[in-house]
Amino acid sequence: MRESRSESLIELDPAASIPGMLAARLLRDPSGVFAERLVDGTWTAVTVAEFDAEVTAVAKGLVARDVQPGDRVALMSRTRYEWTLLDFACWAAGALGVPVYETSSAEQVRWIMADAGVRLALVETAKHAAVVAQVRDDLPGLREVLVIDESAVAALVEAGTGVPDEEIRRRSALARADDLATVIYTSGTTGRPKGVELTHGNFVAITRNGVAGLGEVVAMPHSRTLLFMPLAHVFARFIQVLCVPSGAVLGHTPDAKNLLADLGTFKPTFILAVPRVFEKVYNSAEQKAGSGTKLKLFRWAAKAAEDYSRSLETGGPGAALRARHALAGRLVHSKLRAALGGRAEFAISGGAPLGERLGHFYRGIGVEVLEGYGLTETTAATCVTRPGATTIGTVGPPYPGAAIRVDDDGQISVSGPHVFRGYRHDPEATAEALVDGWFRTGDLGTLDDDGCLRITGRTKEIIVTAGGKNVAPAVLEDRLRGHPLVSQVVVVGDQRPFIGALVTLDADMLPGWLSNHGLPAMSVDEAATNPAVLEALDRAAERANEAVSRAESIRKVRVLTTDFTETNGYLTPSMKVKRALVLKDFAADIDTLYTDTRTTD
Repeated sequence: MRESRSESLIELDPAASIPGMLAARLLRDPSGVFAERLVDGTWTAVTVAEFDAEVTAVAKGLVARDVQPGDRVALMSRTRYEWTLLDFACWAAGALGVPVYETSSAEQVRWIMADAGVRLALVETAKHAAVVAQVRDDLPGLREVLVIDESAVAALVEAGTGVPDEEIRRRSALARADDLATVIYTSGTTGRPKGVELTHGNFVAITRNGVAGLGEVVAMPHSRTLLFMPLAHVFARFIQVLCVPSGAVLGHTPDAKNLLADLGTFKPTFILAVPRVFEKVYNSAEQKAGSGTKLKLFRWAAKAAEDYSRSLETGGPGAALRARHALAGRLVHSKLRAALGGRAEFAISGGAPLGERLGHFYRGIGVEVLEGYGLTETTAATCVTRPGATTIGTVGPPYPGAAIRVDDDGQISVSGPHVFRGYRHDPEATAEALVDGWFRTGDLGTLDDDGCLRITGRTKEIIVTAGGKNVAPAVLEDRLRGHPLVSQVVVVGDQRPFIGALVTLDADMLPGWLSNHGLPAMSVDEAATNPAVLEALDRAAERANEAVSRAESIRKVRVLTTDFTETNGYLTPSMKVKRALVLKDFAADIDTLYTDTRTTD
């Protein structure tokens, strides 16, 4: 058993709450900018005083709609300013928001709203309202559905004009640290989503410790961040609340199609994303370089960035490398930073391992990626690398206030004031997960001598080959997914003679890759059997295999013509593959991998 802990940098008041943090920010900084909204193409400031006034006005409307303290209010919308406004208004009214992914099916909506006991639903569009309507008969406690795009906010403000401010002040003061702040339902890669109960104290502890321990990232006078991840996910929700005590300016963008344009105009100093976003930025930049001299220049500059970053861990760059890096910076790196808005100093990556290559690349171009690890049950981060002390390949030491244990089997447990209080209506799952004050994460990892955690996989995903070799698929999947042709990867081989991989192709990247390699245009179906494409994927698998032993290496790749997406049900809203469903639905393709085992020699 190995253990690593980081002391809390704050003292948690038993009376602390999210409305209390907003009230404290209002007292010390009423004219400071809390958020910026995109209005007619221009980012328009919303001061703390203006935001608080809007929160109060909407909270009055919730009171007028008979929302009582402790009531659950569903929030089903893309990431936008109104999501944050409504979330804080629920807290101000003494209620709590229950996020529902805007892509959720009617059955998922039914389960979450029924299990949470939702009284009011705030949805973004008429389409979302129609999804709720499909299961309305199964939700007798649901009194009303309001649509944001149909003036729900204005309707709430109007309804609340007769409610006194004092009632909102009274309700805002009701919550204490131990009281429930939200129920967030896990993405559900296996089985039915579980409702994770997070308290006000969970959010206060993790956000205030974040300000104290990561102030140079999130609490500088110029700090600002643009949210584009779903606010239904704990990662984005944590950052939304963090911006209250940190003073960082918060922006929202609901449509990934406009992401680069919005980054360019908002100019965030720190960016929140999952590794797939960083892979896409890199692969798109390489593809735009085209072929010939421009492509060689891009790859030379990328290599200079990686070499420079790696040298920082081995005594620093020499004169020749400094000169090469400076030239690459002027020719290429500055353009890549401009694609992220031009002012990004840090990026916070979570949800899956980023991989050493991308970590070194981004640090080498001047954007330090702080890789974090956390779960819904830990209110987001429970480990994170520190600025200037990044050990690329790890997720850093425990977050301030957190402790990590790794037992002899590699299983990770977590404790601290950010750990959830239990699963809603599921005492058995709670008792299994919370043991003697420690949360058993189900993840596998190792702790190095500096107390930094390296994630190696999930207990439920371990593959045991026919030869008895235990294989954690994550490292292979992450490395193979870095190839520009690859969209998703599922490594297989349980009770089989060797490890194989199911691969889907990235339809957006395929045309550029084909053009750059002198190949004619073709569909995904055609590419899946094209010899040049298959050869490229085999080479990518060989590079991925460099991280593992021979017994753990991928021997055969099977290209699927169906990508894994949230729409077709193979990805969760947080972009995790539903492995069990893939293994079930693509069993025939897996069998094909093992038809000829002569490749195992």
